[in-house]
Amino acid sequence: MIFKRASGVLLHPTSLPGKYGIGNFGKEAYNFVDFLAQANQKLWQVLPLNFPGSCNSPYNPLSAFAGNPLLISLEKLKAEGYLSNTDISGSNLPEFKTNKVEFEKVIKFKNNILKTAFLHFNIKKSRDEKIRFAEFCSKNSYWLEDFALFAALRNYYKKISWNKWDKEIVLRKKNAIEKWKNKLANKISFHKFVQYKFAQQWLELKSYANNKNIKIIGDIPIFVSYDSSDVWENQDLFFLDKNGVPTIIAGVPPDYFSKTGQLWGNPLYNWERMLKDDFKWWQKRLTHILSLFDYIRIDHFIGFVRYWAVPYGERTAVKGEWRKGPGEKFFSVMTEKLGELPLIAEDLGVVTLEVIKLKEKFGFPGMKILQFAFGEDNIPPHKYEVNNVVYTGTHDNDTILGWFKYLKNYEKKIYRRVKKYLNFDKQDICWDMIKLAFSTPSHWAIIPLQDILCLNSNARMNLPGTTEGNWEWRYKEDMLTPDIAEKLAKLTTKTKR
Repeated sequence: MIFKRASGVLLHPTSLPGKYGIGNFGKEAYNFVDFLAQANQKLWQVLPLNFPGSCNSPYNPLSAFAGNPLLISLEKLKAEGYLSNTDISGSNLPEFKTNKVEFEKVIKFKNNILKTAFLHFNIKKSRDEKIRFAEFCSKNSYWLEDFALFAALRNYYKKISWNKWDKEIVLRKKNAIEKWKNKLANKISFHKFVQYKFAQQWLELKSYANNKNIKIIGDIPIFVSYDSSDVWENQDLFFLDKNGVPTIIAGVPPDYFSKTGQLWGNPLYNWERMLKDDFKWWQKRLTHILSLFDYIRIDHFIGFVRYWAVPYGERTAVKGEWRKGPGEKFFSVMTEKLGELPLIAEDLGVVTLEVIKLKEKFGFPGMKILQFAFGEDNIPPHKYEVNNVVYTGTHDNDTILGWFKYLKNYEKKIYRRVKKYLNFDKQDICWDMIKLAFSTPSHWAIIPLQDILCLNSNARMNLPGTTEGNWEWRYKEDMLTPDIAEKLAKLTTKTKR
């Protein structure tokens, strides 16, 4: 699938400004869309919007379907009459940092406020709202019923892993399911309300962006978290022992990011079992995410060709082995059932000929990262293929400014190569790299907002292999100036994007 030449910005909604400790779907999100429109951008790429689990990572969610409650706009709930000014101001509003997300503090605050909104929702909701809520629950019952029960159970069991719950509910015995649904009915309804408001607010924001001719690119992690409703609900689809414990887990072998590889820890799919019902769970997953986004970046695309399986209990990913993924069969079934897929293949890492053939057969654009472009054997940016999405960096990379400083101190050979290629002499390395990305033949160019703002390593979103201090960065509203929008718009026009 070849897309029309365009450009855009990578920014996760949690990084938006605002007074409630974390970005959300309120006015600041709409202001950001306005900025994109002023800058003549056509794409907004986000990270997964799922309900995050451990380490607050959007790539390790509690569900492959449920949205992140922290992104719900409290101002919008107030406008609907479900919150009052008193609920979200004065002594009820903690003092949050403006440049980073303090997750523990934000989670406690927002959970309490959402519970208040739920109480008012039950009292004040109109007849039309009741109908809309019932329709949402019915339409999404295929994932919402089990997720809401899982979330309620997880809180009841003090957030211990689901395989340590009482045995009958671990094994999902019918009588246990009914017992807990009755016992936790109100809490289950609360989680359904949260997902209803998440979906409602997100789709309103997406519609606003689409009306300004801006398409939104979502992100789907190939794997799911072990401690998730997905695994608890579908234990037969994963490599687990009789007690529900994984036998093999996901990761990647040693690479640029880590000498011992990356041990992700996700349970691995039993692809042979999934094939028996035409990957029905994946059909549901893609159908759901396609209802939320215009395009989807599929993380770790090479995992569909082969995946790194590490024995459970290993402390690094070194002792893993390659196993064969579902490959062409998977995407043939998906296109047969769902139609042409608007996917971007995250084909970074060890890309084999088989990966290239799979990507090309279905027309999926791949990814090119300029920070990886200056090794001796790398393809120079001016020779990139058209059917690619080029980035200065991704959420896993340092910012351009941080990367360039690192090269200057530790990778002098590559540093000199970058300067020569850019004809760089104490100019603006960030915008020189943005210009390079926009000037490539690749149809799409997407730039992290941190690089547009030319921020240092303190603005990095994620450092692979670490569990502290990630996903926290936020920008301040006054950073997005008309001058930056104009500069980006002029470059976009000049490079015919």
